[in-house]
Amino acid sequence: MTGLNLAATVGKPGLNIGIFLVFVLITLVVVFVVGRQNRTAADYYAAGRAFTGTQNGVAISGDYLSAASFLGIAGAISTVGYDGFLYSIGFLVAWLVALLLVAELLRNTGKFTMGDVLSFRMRQRPVRAAAAISTLVVSFFYLLAQMAGAGGLISLLLGVEDDKSTFFDGQSLVIAVVGILMVVYVLVGGMKGTTWVQIIKATLLLVGAAVMTAWVLGKFGFNLSALFGKAVENSPKSGEKILGPGLQYGKTATSKIDFVSLGLALVLGTAGLPHILMRFYTVPSAKEARRSVVWAIWLIGIFYLFTLVLGYGAAALVGPDAILKAPGGANSAAPLLAYQLGGEVLLGLISAVAFATILAVVAGLTITASASFAHDVYASMIKKGNTAPDSEVRVARRTALVIGVVAIIGGILANGQNIAFLVALAFAVAASANLPTILYSLFWKRFNTTGALFSIYGGLGSSVLLIIFSPAVSGSATSMIKGANFHWFPLSNPGLVSIPLSFVLGVVGTLVGGRERAAEAGYAEMEVRSLTGAGAERADAVVPH
Repeated sequence: MTGLNLAATVGKPGLNIGIFLVFVLITLVVVFVVGRQNRTAADYYAAGRAFTGTQNGVAISGDYLSAASFLGIAGAISTVGYDGFLYSIGFLVAWLVALLLVAELLRNTGKFTMGDVLSFRMRQRPVRAAAAISTLVVSFFYLLAQMAGAGGLISLLLGVEDDKSTFFDGQSLVIAVVGILMVVYVLVGGMKGTTWVQIIKATLLLVGAAVMTAWVLGKFGFNLSALFGKAVENSPKSGEKILGPGLQYGKTATSKIDFVSLGLALVLGTAGLPHILMRFYTVPSAKEARRSVVWAIWLIGIFYLFTLVLGYGAAALVGPDAILKAPGGANSAAPLLAYQLGGEVLLGLISAVAFATILAVVAGLTITASASFAHDVYASMIKKGNTAPDSEVRVARRTALVIGVVAIIGGILANGQNIAFLVALAFAVAASANLPTILYSLFWKRFNTTGALFSIYGGLGSSVLLIIFSPAVSGSATSMIKGANFHWFPLSNPGLVSIPLSFVLGVVGTLVGGRERAAEAGYAEMEVRSLTGAGAERADAVVPH
């Protein structure tokens, strides 16, 4: 079977639709059951802090392993070999940063959102506003990428055609369905329901990847050398280069620097992703937060080892040329491999896993964005802390509805666009704006409100500006805007410039702002609480200003 025949294999998508419906029905039942247990704001935002480290670790892996990880990395390995696997390494190493620098301290210091930590000893209103803006920007672009990916990926697997002549076609319908289900999960289940969806999805993803990995290895007598040899033989254009570095990155000095920039953004961006950080508040203690990250590292690490076999397996059994010619390009590697191994049944199961992956990730992003607006903007800024928890949750639910509508419209508009650009923007913003401010807040006594604002807005603005004027948007064959050329920044990812710049701006802003006695006085309490957990359970344990 060639990649061009993939659409023909799903000419009767009844099996795929049936599997989708079974998954949706099961998860909806779970969401409705656990959603009835939501009584307080802590229940809705943080699942009542009732999940164990093991459960939360599985949920984190479900939140982190998006469709880009499942399909994108396998596809990259199948076409560019070793350079594609470097994405897996970058994503995995990022969790060591989260474990050593963020997880425990964040759990002890915050309440529901990243804004709780950043405003702990700063002036509440300006810092919470900056944190909320950063969270919404990162979440929106990450969400936009997932929604647009849903249109292309699921429509491909279901055989739904894309009609360019109309705004609302078959793929738009798929995006709308994903958006509606996402909103239902968040409105009814809150963080509890979303977490259970992520646990179910992570289990399906790991089991599906494990089955395909064992199947591929079995075809080669569980001999990796034989698998790699067949991949080389089936890749005439690249040959043995597919086993070594430099096939995608390393051809020019600029491409080498670009890879360093991308790697820096991926490694540091994970520890600043709002929907990942919010997961640390769903456990009862810092010990369980650490256990969550350890479980996540193991599960994510195992999955990325699976992608190595799946990627080279697709190269060996399908071939890079056939994969690149298929609808969806490299992203078709895993579906093509599934069909090659088990026909329409396995293809249907992999389709369901991909659908589950997208639903779980967009639900996590939606509740993060809605919680940030309701908690940091509405409750803390507009109402100045004088609001009932029930009122705050109602605002969060209404915000989720708005986010759902915006995500559906944005996903339809962005359908067919460069999804890698949107994901790179989310990671670059998280690494540039969020992580430097979090680290300075936790570890630098002198750090003040002005420094936090310089760091957040400077990182946010510089990363967005550099990406707009980069080859990711214009000036190359893979640019988001075809035929245009207004780029002057040579790198596709701005991490190498915007991340250090954000750290420098944090220092400059702190020095410009002068001594802030209240911030320095609050540092002692923040340090003790972040390191020991003392007072972490007090809902109002923030330094008043």
